[in-house]
Amino acid sequence: MKNLTKVFTALIITCIFFNICFISNEVHAEDFYHLGVALPLTGTGAFYSKDGIDAIQLAVEEINARGGFMGKYPIKLFIRNTGTKPDAAVRETKAMIFYNNVRCVLGTYSSDCAMAIKPVAKEHGILHIAAISNSENITLKDFSPYTFSVVPNSFMQANAVALGVARLAKEKEWKKYVTIASDYEWGKTTQMNFVRHLKKVAPDLKLIKKLWPRPGENQFASYITEIMSLKPDFVYGSLASRDNMVWMNAAKTLNFFKKIPYPGSLISVSELISQADTIPRDMIGLCRAPFFAHTDVPMMKNFVKSFRAVYNRYPSDWAVMEYDAVYILKQGIEKAGDIDSEMVKNALTGLTVDTTRGKLFFRKIDNQLSCSSYLGVVADDPDYPFPVYKELIEIKGPDSWRSEKEILSARKE
Repeated sequence: MKNLTKVFTALIITCIFFNICFISNEVHAEDFYHLGVALPLTGTGAFYSKDGIDAIQLAVEEINARGGFMGKYPIKLFIRNTGTKPDAAVRETKAMIFYNNVRCVLGTYSSDCAMAIKPVAKEHGILHIAAISNSENITLKDFSPYTFSVVPNSFMQANAVALGVARLAKEKEWKKYVTIASDYEWGKTTQMNFVRHLKKVAPDLKLIKKLWPRPGENQFASYITEIMSLKPDFVYGSLASRDNMVWMNAAKTLNFFKKIPYPGSLISVSELISQADTIPRDMIGLCRAPFFAHTDVPMMKNFVKSFRAVYNRYPSDWAVMEYDAVYILKQGIEKAGDIDSEMVKNALTGLTVDTTRGKLFFRKIDNQLSCSSYLGVVADDPDYPFPVYKELIEIKGPDSWRSEKEILSARKE
């Protein structure tokens, strides 16, 4: 009997021990904040996304070194490859929600993908922060209170460029122009908004041709030949990532930029770095978050230093904005005092946040961050091993975004 009692007691102790361990593991698992990333690791958008992912990982490491969000919720990162395809973005986002229990998804590169995952995030009550994709429709139509944009949207950037081009057109007596834009959501909305804005500020300028190369286009010679035959006074382009690199290399080879002005196209820090030896100087370019525009901001200064120390290179626009996205999420959690997505969503709405680009705020009507657009002349700088923007013009978010009245009107259509 004594032996049986000992065995029974031992079994009870063992069960209690394993039960304690099980409960302990459950609590430990709940202490993690599961953060999802939906970006292309392959395909057209991989070039921009790599820098974004590196910046996200850096931010996560920094925050985890201090105990995680609120000092007690370490971040566990889940990265999924969208392949720059909307169906893949939806599939991978759902997988992160169902299998990884993510509370927030950062992404995506393509606006088509961002538009596709927006309703998924809303349906499941998780946060969605767009930091690279920037179609205005991400926050304009079918508005979701769970989706936030920390990048100047296509309306804001097109408005900024139109103001700059109108000024140049008056100085140089330009009369006609051509547009070339990628045939997908971002390219189409950027082109449309630019044309619409330019019509308002320079009504005498005439658009004589619209060209729409498919995403992933490898051959631009025929487009260049056609543009040259039309003899426009200037060309406006909205091509991105690898497509933009292929386009600029082909155009330079055919002396396109020496013959036809090409103002206001997207020339991000990625292009300035990767094409340092070949990119034409004196081009008037546009970018979304150049680090060199805000080296006076302590957060930017520290970020550049850390990014270079870890990756041995300077951060691109995409790195800046994804890094900001993680720290904006951190500030939303701190404001909410909780990691619950509903509470964080409410805290972020209208919140003023510290970013590498300075102190900015979310507009309540569309969750758009009041971030700037940047135009400038591509030129060499002795401080950097690649060209930067001289004569830099920063156009503030509130000076370029759509009015609230127009937003309400657009949502009724």
